[in-house]
Amino acid sequence: MIIDHISLPVSDYTVSKDFYTRALAPLGITALKEFPNICGFGKQGKPEFWIGSGPLSFWKDGQQKSTPTHIAFAAADRAAVDAFYAAAMAAGATDYGAPGLRPMYHPNYYGAFVLDPDGNNIEAVCHT
Repeated sequence: MIIDHISLPVSDYTVSKDFYTRALAPLGITALKEFPNICGFGKQGKPEFWIGSGPLSFWKDGQQKSTPTHIAFAAADRAAVDAFYAAAMAAGATDYGAPGLRPMYHPNYYGAFVLDPDGNNIEAVCHT
């Protein structure tokens, strides 16, 4: 698995949440976690597909920010998250959240966030 989760912006949260709730049900995918105007869908307790209207990211300076798309790559361990961040910054990324714990998702959520050249929010995350 290389993709941990992905987030897509939607124009009408209520309509889109209803659409995805109904469309994904036959696949066994349900709404698992919700923040204001953001919903995470998945299986077995892990949201992997997020939708939201308005800001989809929480990390930069503790404020919600908007980015075109968010994708999180799965990292084997925290050292890999740190290495991703260093490599991305060396490649010209813009800092969007240094490596660290993000306990609002769960106690062991360790991620790092950068913006790619097009402003997309790219993350590496480890859950252990």
